[in-house]
Amino acid sequence: MTHLHFDSLFDRVPVMAILRGYGPERTLELARIAWSVGIDCIEVPLQTDRDAESLAALVAASREHDRHVGAGTVLHAADVDLARTLGASFTVSPGLDDEVAACSLDAGMPHLPGVATGTEVHRARRLGLRWQKAFPAAELGVSWIRAMHGPFADVRFVATGGISAANAASFLAGGASAVAIGSALEDATQLPALAVLTR
Repeated sequence: MTHLHFDSLFDRVPVMAILRGYGPERTLELARIAWSVGIDCIEVPLQTDRDAESLAALVAASREHDRHVGAGTVLHAADVDLARTLGASFTVSPGLDDEVAACSLDAGMPHLPGVATGTEVHRARRLGLRWQKAFPAAELGVSWIRAMHGPFADVRFVATGGISAANAASFLAGGASAVAIGSALEDATQLPALAVLTR
């Protein structure tokens, strides 16, 4: 029941942070900033060995604070195995891959696939994935999410890609169930607006 996991993650706080390529120390620094503004859910994309170190460090720190950490940019079954070994609680992909989704679910980790077309939304839904990543959200636009909710009313979208404090609220108001932000955490001027989103 992968959707129940994401329901519990995002129904209270509809914001996820993505910390890509920062290295362990900076990842932990930005994670603490995210936690301070109320963001409980963080994704660490796995693209290098250093990213694996960052994910492992953040998983260890998150246990002390009862926070949720997932592995992103999961492209292959081997990435799923690595994510599980490092202690990730969920996986995220930029696209939709049936094998990756199945491997993640079999490993007990809910999976968030990237989608950008009605065909992908439909296929992901048939795999039981009711939470999906609308990517790249800034290019797709709020109208895409509204349009997809017509035929796929029970699918919940996490708007990802090009999201900042300036446009996050419009995506949430326009039908996204959550938003994912990245570099906004490094901009102190955006933190007050991000804190408002988490209330």
